Amino acid sequence: MDWQPDEQGLQQVLQLLKDSQSPNTATQRVVQDKLKQLNQFPDFNNYLIFVLTRLKSEDEPTRSLSGLILKNNVKAHFQSFPQPVAEFIKQECLNNIGDASSLIRATIGILITTIASKGELQMWPELLPQLCNLLNSEDYNTCEGAFGALQKICEDSSELLDSDALNRPLNVMIPKFLQFFKHCSPKIRSHAIACVNQFIMDRAQALMENIDTFIEHLFALAVDEDPEVRKNVCRALVMLLEVRIDRLIPHMHSIIQYMLQRTQDSDENVALEACEFWLTLAEQPICKEVLTSHLVQLIPILVNGMKYSEIDIILLKGDVEEDEAIPDSEQDIKPRFHKSRTVTLQHEEERAQDPEDAEDEDDDDTLSDWNLRKCSAAALDVLANVFREELLPHLLPLLKELLFHPEWVIKESGILVLGAIAEGCMQGMVPYLPELIPHLIRCLADKKALVRSIACWTLSRYAHWVVSQPPDMYLKPLMTELLKRILDSNKRVQEAACSAFATLEEEACTELVPYLSFILDTLVFAFGKYQHKNLLILYDAIGTLADSVGHHLNQPEYIQKLMPPLIQKWNELKDEDKDLFPLLECLSSVATALQSGFLPYCEPVYQRCVTLVQKTLAQAMMYNQHPEQYEAPDKDFMIVALDLLSGLAEGLGCHVEQLVARSNIMTLLFQCMQDTMPEVRQSSFALLGDLTKACFVHVKPCIAEFMPILGTNLNPEFISVCNNATWAIGEICMQMGAEMQPYVQMVLNNLVEIINRPNTPKTLLENTAITIGRLGFVCPQEVAPMLQQFIRPWCTSLRNIRDNEEKDSAFRGICVMIGVNPGGVVQDFIFFCDAVASWVSPKDDLRDMFYKILHGFKDQVGEENWQQFSEQFPPLLKDRLAAFYGV
Repeated sequence: MDWQPDEQGLQQVLQLLKDSQSPNTATQRVVQDKLKQLNQFPDFNNYLIFVLTRLKSEDEPTRSLSGLILKNNVKAHFQSFPQPVAEFIKQECLNNIGDASSLIRATIGILITTIASKGELQMWPELLPQLCNLLNSEDYNTCEGAFGALQKICEDSSELLDSDALNRPLNVMIPKFLQFFKHCSPKIRSHAIACVNQFIMDRAQALMENIDTFIEHLFALAVDEDPEVRKNVCRALVMLLEVRIDRLIPHMHSIIQYMLQRTQDSDENVALEACEFWLTLAEQPICKEVLTSHLVQLIPILVNGMKYSEIDIILLKGDVEEDEAIPDSEQDIKPRFHKSRTVTLQHEEERAQDPEDAEDEDDDDTLSDWNLRKCSAAALDVLANVFREELLPHLLPLLKELLFHPEWVIKESGILVLGAIAEGCMQGMVPYLPELIPHLIRCLADKKALVRSIACWTLSRYAHWVVSQPPDMYLKPLMTELLKRILDSNKRVQEAACSAFATLEEEACTELVPYLSFILDTLVFAFGKYQHKNLLILYDAIGTLADSVGHHLNQPEYIQKLMPPLIQKWNELKDEDKDLFPLLECLSSVATALQSGFLPYCEPVYQRCVTLVQKTLAQAMMYNQHPEQYEAPDKDFMIVALDLLSGLAEGLGCHVEQLVARSNIMTLLFQCMQDTMPEVRQSSFALLGDLTKACFVHVKPCIAEFMPILGTNLNPEFISVCNNATWAIGEICMQMGAEMQPYVQMVLNNLVEIINRPNTPKTLLENTAITIGRLGFVCPQEVAPMLQQFIRPWCTSLRNIRDNEEKDSAFRGICVMIGVNPGGVVQDFIFFCDAVASWVSPKDDLRDMFYKILHGFKDQVGEENWQQFSEQFPPLLKDRLAAFYGV
């Protein structure tokens, strides 16, 4: 017997659906309460499906809304629907998937997928066979509705469809979908390709078995008149390029010709999908071989795609020059993520940029939707890295025309091109830079804001070259103009200039010292001028400045300029304001640079950080005890506060002692070190190490409680946590001396295991080696017996770091251990020799230790054996040991 609604009940539901379309918030609240009440009645969901599928007299938006409310109910509690209700809903969906209205068909499709994704694909065995069956319907609406539902199921459950759990329905579905590539309706053709496309990246077996048919069918659709079909064809080819390039290679020439046309498609969505092809191809080893002969066509197409479209310019308010006084809308501001502190060592090679740090965000950030311009620029960037100088003959003639073009949109695209190729073609561009850089600096003053902002970005891509020239030639004029742009009256230009200036700061470092006064005047002036979003970028520029010039910032005149506005912002912000993150990061850099100069400001900053940690811990505790009453805290507040405390301890050194004495930070630290969140532990161990260096008197009473926690965190599953724990143990060794003895066994085995693990990251290896050396320095009797187990990786991981205190203490430890257990080093002595030779200027007493060990070994084995042994040395090593140690 079919379920029938009660007339009065139906009117009530319809009234509710009408009310819920009202814009009035009070009405909305009543609707929400009413929905809660009605959800107590099991057959309320029957009414909802009834309105969606049977009540054809109602208007479409009301029917669709009924389906969407039902979808939310299904999502929340389908498992508790009574069996007859669930069955009625499923049946109605399948019977009405061919509704005359496309909106209703789509809504039913969403509803089916939601039920399927609630784990019900297994519980609804007839769903897939019935939908596939409906594809054969003579009625267009039924076929299209069924395909719409299937496409959504393929998107949501692609892995499940290719699994044994359902007896691999794909074996039937894929061949079925392929038949529809030739259907007379473009919408159906498009659905069919979209369905198959869901299975390319996972290399579904059923698709791999039909791969040649699939590719053949795709080629047949290459010139389809429907843009949606062309888009899906392009998307398929891009994915196949990634997973089954072997099948495309025989046709590569014609695929490239096709993609060259599609990248210029009149439909921007098709052009964008096609443009992805070049990005993906650049990552394939065969790129150079297959693409070289096509560059002459491809380069102009990509360059042309880099122009702003008219839509872009409207969205970017490209004709609005002055908007600095307009407040930012909050949704424009991207959430900031704080990168927790990781302790690293200085290397021989000058600070290589960590690829994760170099967030080379493209110029037009606020249009963060991926578009043809961004994709073309990204493709040119990666191709420049593949072809290097070979790209320039195709590019330079175009660039000449673009960069000096009277139309600003074209000139702007030329500047973007120049920035996109900066990394890959740098060598080849050098001869042209003396002419181009001054031209770009002039573009910083262009009357169009979008030209000024792109010039900022492109110049930042060439900052490395600028800094390598005499400062008066390019650095000074560039800096002068960039600082003017930081005070531009257009917000986008302010943002681009701030980001570019931060990059310049990283490259120029102490070269900026002569201009500090001028730089600070500008940055401080910007404080009063900037709206919310750019303020956050300004903090970053100030923090980077402090990192780049270091202690040179510690001058009364500079402190007087910089600190009052920073402290004013600090006082304005509430404890729960996320803007504290970038400000705390900035202050952390400033405190480290100013050192004792930060003393007058440290008290309130220190207190507030402790409060933030305490509040977060308290909130976490309440939440753990009563999750239904309290919200989970945002632990980022605590992480950023711990990192700023580290910055204070590092910057103020022993001056931080009084602050620590007057607070409960050690108790809080004990809790933070045991937090469930790895980033909290990571920052805790960094702070522990910094406090150990700055004021060990407060750390020492806690050592017995802290060491076991440090030992359990020597777990390389969390690299950064493990790294910071290792470093902190090393710092504690240096303070504890022989009193470290009771704790050696808690940590030693884990450290030896880490240093011998394959694929351990370099930073962790170095910190582990230093800490093992330090442990051995203070407790040689306990550590030396294990010498043979770690000496080889120990030597290879420390040969590349610079002479410094940490390296010094670690090598002293190794020498002392060799004294206790000389046999432990015999088999790997060549590695020890190599590590010793990595020192540029060891302290005299350390040099004596090396001398004694080298000569002791030589005397032990005898002249003849030593000669044979040293024959294996590389010439450079042999010369150094002879010159420095006379062996």
